Amino acid sequence: MSLKCGIVGLPNVGKSTIFNAMTAAGAAAANYPFCTIEPNIGIVSVPDNRLDKIAEIFKPKKIIPAIIEFVDIAGLVKGASKGEGLGNQFLGHIRSVDAIAHIVRCFEDPDVVHVHGHVDPLSDIEVIETELMLADLDSITKAIEKVEKKIKTNDKEAQAQLPVYQKIQKSLSTGKPARSLNLTDDEKSLSQSLFLLTLKPVLFVANVNEKDVIHPPSAVTQLKTFAAQQNAEVVVISGKIESEISELSPTERISFLEELGLKESGLHQLAHAAYKLLGLATYFTAGEQEVRAWTIPNNTKAPQAAGVIHSDFEKGFIRAECYHFDDLMKLGSEAKIKEAGKWRLEGKDYVVKDGDILFFRFNV
Repeated sequence: MSLKCGIVGLPNVGKSTIFNAMTAAGAAAANYPFCTIEPNIGIVSVPDNRLDKIAEIFKPKKIIPAIIEFVDIAGLVKGASKGEGLGNQFLGHIRSVDAIAHIVRCFEDPDVVHVHGHVDPLSDIEVIETELMLADLDSITKAIEKVEKKIKTNDKEAQAQLPVYQKIQKSLSTGKPARSLNLTDDEKSLSQSLFLLTLKPVLFVANVNEKDVIHPPSAVTQLKTFAAQQNAEVVVISGKIESEISELSPTERISFLEELGLKESGLHQLAHAAYKLLGLATYFTAGEQEVRAWTIPNNTKAPQAAGVIHSDFEKGFIRAECYHFDDLMKLGSEAKIKEAGKWRLEGKDYVVKDGDILFFRFNV
């Protein structure tokens, strides 16, 4: 599986600047060069220093990182839910993503006109949230009409769906996004076919001036207070800095970030925040041919983790030979891991941990 993250925001908030910088910066891995599937979609490698450290030991022919698909969704304006601006394109693209990175303008620049005339992050968020809720309200109202007709024919699924749909409709009608309901897994399953926009998990990206990255302005404080109330995270980055980073070599990037007093780039921060938001983990496979990172949901059991590589691995799963990245770093080789008793054989009930290095045995 790969993570698909939609980048949204009002016009002139730096959305495309950040998208272009991140997709260029993330194109360093030869196995996943930047690829334009459409003019607004870019595939980049997920930054993970562990992958490089494993490769130093195995010296494989190929190093293949996990990937994130960034979707630069058309700028939204008031009335998008009714088709204003590029509203229909915006809403269509956002339905297909796993998570939303909401770019919020927190910088002043007289040369970049704000669509509302002044910088106000909370007002900007309200515009987009309102349009998404209006679109969802329209979808849920139509869905309720359909299930009510089906209930008359004693349709069991419709009977289960109706109270969930009505619960979501009530929330949207009072100005609260569907995600605020904290639906149960069963409720989410019953509403999954609607592809509701406000059920998507969201993280906020505060776009600031270069000088404000270390000491963010008051606009970022406002944003963080709001995000905390939504149980959402805020990543503070500068589109200008990310643009400069994208033009540097990996070695130059490290020096550049150190000079600025930054520990990691915006792409690193966004990737980590997105994985945390969606509850994702990474495991590795390693050998002379390739070292590769694989993305799985937290609490995934070994057969399902194997299925990420190929469905046959899951169907014919026998066992997983397993050790952890931390043990490899401490001991330096697979041989020493075995000598230390850290090499394990795990069965179907084993829950794969972030940083596990696995080799699967299976029947064809």
